[in-house]
Amino acid sequence: MHIKDIHNICVVGSGSMGHQIAMLCALGGFQTTIQDVEECALQNAEVKLHDIMDKWVKKGKISEDEKSQAFQRLTFTTSLEEAAANADFVIEAVVEKLEVKRDVFARLDRIAPSHAILVSNSSTIVNSLIADVTGRPDKICNMHFFFPPLVMDCVEVVMGEQTSEKTGQLTMDVCERIGRTGVLLRKEISGFVANRILGALSREAIALYEEGIADFKDIDTICKKALNHPLGPFELMDLSGIDVAYYVSVQRFAETGDPVEKPAGCVEEKVKAGTLGRKTGKGWYEYKQQEGAKS
Repeated sequence: MHIKDIHNICVVGSGSMGHQIAMLCALGGFQTTIQDVEECALQNAEVKLHDIMDKWVKKGKISEDEKSQAFQRLTFTTSLEEAAANADFVIEAVVEKLEVKRDVFARLDRIAPSHAILVSNSSTIVNSLIADVTGRPDKICNMHFFFPPLVMDCVEVVMGEQTSEKTGQLTMDVCERIGRTGVLLRKEISGFVANRILGALSREAIALYEEGIADFKDIDTICKKALNHPLGPFELMDLSGIDVAYYVSVQRFAETGDPVEKPAGCVEEKVKAGTLGRKTGKGWYEYKQQEGAKS
């Protein structure tokens, strides 16, 4: 199979990552189906995408015709069977929980055509922990987008030991078609590259906060003013979703048993309280209204 043979893409999950990944695929010329178990989530995703694309048109990033054509290529459904039955390429973007992803991949393996490549947008879970529930481990890899996908250019493409060269190359080709810079990693490691670096920064920032060395706002200010970071670590958690950071830590701790990887108490408290950042209107900071992706 070559990139010219990939016509239909299925994106599983319409959350903060999934709906934007799907729009990238539609803009790239692929017939794209986005699936979610919740109809209201799909409706919300469609509203958000229209809002973002309308802003793109006003800013001259795309034409009205390009926007219209992209939406014509985009389909929304609650049926995984309908979404994946004719897919050539599937991108999973569900919650960052291993057992959920394994269940999704097992179902996809039964539904999707035998030639279809199945990739995970996981930000930390390596594909070898998922591939064994399928009969196509050579066609499984990671395709890690960064939030928000419609803005962030980089995609980490991670091969496992059983991932074929063809799968890795085709995934890189898809990145090129949707206008994203793919970086191919031939060796698996939990968290990949970017999130291991960000994780180290975030853990140190949280430790400084919990030890009373500095307030989280001051830590953010220092990172922005002294290190020239566009966002402080606490602002970044709010943007990405505090629950995402929490589930990543839970998974890393489950894999390693290293106490350093255990979720921080202050992060766990916010997850339990449902104050998850911008998407809920409150996290480390308060927001006057729920904020979507940057445009």
